[in-house]
Amino acid sequence: MKKYAITFPGQGSQSVGMMNAFADNQLIKKTFHQASEIIGEDLWRLISEENELIHQTIYTQPIMLTAGFVTWKILVEAGYDQPCFVAGHSLGEITALVAAEVISFDVALLIVKKRAELMQAAVPEGIGGMAAILGLADEDVMRICKEAEGDGVIEPVNFNSPGQVVVAGHQSAIDKQLDVFKQAGAKRAVKLPVSVPSHCSLMQTASDQFKTYLEDINFNTPNISIIHNVDFQSHSDPEAIKKSLSRQLSQPVQWTKTIEFMVNQGVEAFFEAGPNKVLLGLNRRIFKDGFHISVNSVESINEIKENL
Repeated sequence: MKKYAITFPGQGSQSVGMMNAFADNQLIKKTFHQASEIIGEDLWRLISEENELIHQTIYTQPIMLTAGFVTWKILVEAGYDQPCFVAGHSLGEITALVAAEVISFDVALLIVKKRAELMQAAVPEGIGGMAAILGLADEDVMRICKEAEGDGVIEPVNFNSPGQVVVAGHQSAIDKQLDVFKQAGAKRAVKLPVSVPSHCSLMQTASDQFKTYLEDINFNTPNISIIHNVDFQSHSDPEAIKKSLSRQLSQPVQWTKTIEFMVNQGVEAFFEAGPNKVLLGLNRRIFKDGFHISVNSVESINEIKENL
């Protein structure tokens, strides 16, 4: 069997109907019901009927945690409970903590609820924003952001794959630089439909408050190695894990280096545990020779069996 890792998506992978392919699986609805009682909102309804709440941070984060966690449980039932590593993109890192039994699912729901509230409150709506820069080298994106410092905060925050970087900061500063990115050779420079400028210095207050919040929560030593976004390393000490989690709010997601680290450790296959195929696309661009699959249907489980 190939060495495999399991990755968990974050915000941006949510959509109405996102768990429909598993709709007959009673574990799915049971887990969403459990999450709904803790969050105080019918999360299954939010992913089943057209609505705007699904894209609000305070609901998106628990929705994506629940979707990733229940997909992990489906993988466990199928016998794929011994990956070499787990990792999650941004919010998905908390799902990875649950998979590695650092925290329980119930505790994770409370954590993401608090995380979302702190992030939403850190910057007034309409002030912050994010944009995706496609087809430009990381170094060029970093240089342009550095040169634009006088216009406000604009920082590279998601190094998603070669040629795909997300920037975040003041919306006014981002607006001024979109054409600059294009003139420098970017194929696209497009604003993202978010109100929270995640992973940039504008989130420092939220990061500090999140750090304080996590101090009172018991974290266990992981039983699966977790590769963290901020330093693309694995930590076994619970306090170091907490520090990585709080730092993540105001520091970049190093997704390219996270996948490269696991590949260098011998990982040959990557399973995306969650809806849609955002990480599938990123992971394929980072590691072209590997086996990649998004686990979002019964058929995808069968495909794993055929290819490992």
